[in-house]
Amino acid sequence: MPVWRALPRALRDAHQSLVDVANAADGEVVRIGLGVSNPYLVTHPDHVQQVLQERSDLYLRGDDTALWRSVRRLVGDGILSEGESWKVSRKTLAPLFRPARINPLVDTMAEAIDSATGRLDEAAASGAIVDIGDELSRLVCAAIMRVFFADRLSVDEALRIMAAQDSIVTAMAPRLLAPAMPWWVPMPGDKQFLRGVQTIDDILLPVLRRALDDSGTGEDVLSTLARARRDGHPLTERQMRDDLVSMVAVTTETSYAALTWLWPVLATHDHVARRLYAEIDDVVGDGPVRADHLPQLTYTQMVLSELLRLFPAGWIVPRRAAGPDTLGGVRIGKGATVILSPLATHRLGAFWGTDATTFDPERFAPERAQGRHRYAYYPFGLGIHRCLGEHLFQMEAQLIVATLLSKYRFTLTEPTVPGIRVAASLRPQRRVELTLARRETAVAR
Repeated sequence: MPVWRALPRALRDAHQSLVDVANAADGEVVRIGLGVSNPYLVTHPDHVQQVLQERSDLYLRGDDTALWRSVRRLVGDGILSEGESWKVSRKTLAPLFRPARINPLVDTMAEAIDSATGRLDEAAASGAIVDIGDELSRLVCAAIMRVFFADRLSVDEALRIMAAQDSIVTAMAPRLLAPAMPWWVPMPGDKQFLRGVQTIDDILLPVLRRALDDSGTGEDVLSTLARARRDGHPLTERQMRDDLVSMVAVTTETSYAALTWLWPVLATHDHVARRLYAEIDDVVGDGPVRADHLPQLTYTQMVLSELLRLFPAGWIVPRRAAGPDTLGGVRIGKGATVILSPLATHRLGAFWGTDATTFDPERFAPERAQGRHRYAYYPFGLGIHRCLGEHLFQMEAQLIVATLLSKYRFTLTEPTVPGIRVAASLRPQRRVELTLARRETAVAR
């Protein structure tokens, strides 16, 4: 696609342009002319499989793509890097996020989420308008931060970390739109980015150092990492910091970004909202939500899967070719940038039908999901770099949705699905604001 066609589209709507190009090419590899760079867009599930799984040693994250340069400045080396440091981090962290480790914490997470809804009770009673993004931040912090830090981090400190992450995600936008710009050239957002990184370090480093002095017997991630270092595992303080920042950023960002989209989707899809409410009312009733409720929330899980299909937090996944290759008959030169986009692959008509942009949780009913290409859906990545926090997200997201919908009915102040804001993760262009009513009051009406 020549620059005179590609660049205006990308500047006008970067997200939709990827979807349009992918569908126009029917999933074939497309070289996109962007003037200073000419990346290859890879969206067909066969080609995604080759890049992320079969030839992952050839397609590296690298430090010379705009996204990964920015990520490195935030998280350094560790679980989001390559090579030996990644292997050490993966080996250390993977056991901490397996279902056998997360599942016993689910009731604790549920209690934390339930306790954190007190502010919403007040808003429901007064009829105050609620910024659901802000409230989701509080709920995500209440749940996930216990898994990572137990009681070592206060909710206010955790919210400051999430606010800094939000600032960083937004500040990365100019560099995503100008991927060839070197870091030594100042750009809008750079100071905001660095302030966000400094804020996170100012909060986390003292907590980390106290844990190294006294790791205790806790099962939270930080205590476990601190004990591993004291027992002779090859983890430096810097690597522990990088891994903690990486995992906190990935897990909180996915939860916050995905769940913010849920409310406008439900407001514009009454039949989905009614069925979701009915399932939660039937399974949870008057609450509270418990771990043994989750296996029964099958439609809730289908809704969340469809939400991640249309609104994957990680909407763009760049790779750098370490050597020459051929994808779908297209020659890829050494050093070329390859861009994968879950957003585009998840909306390919060839794999999701002519209604690929329609929100339909039934796509994830067992009978319809069976036989679908494994690499047509990858909101958590695939291959060796698949997100370790996937199971944690599944548990936490179901708990948050079930808790909120078992307690409240909601009305959006603007009942439409927002556009997408250019940022490192998929964010709405505007705040999602709503009013709440206690469930029993709304049902009585």
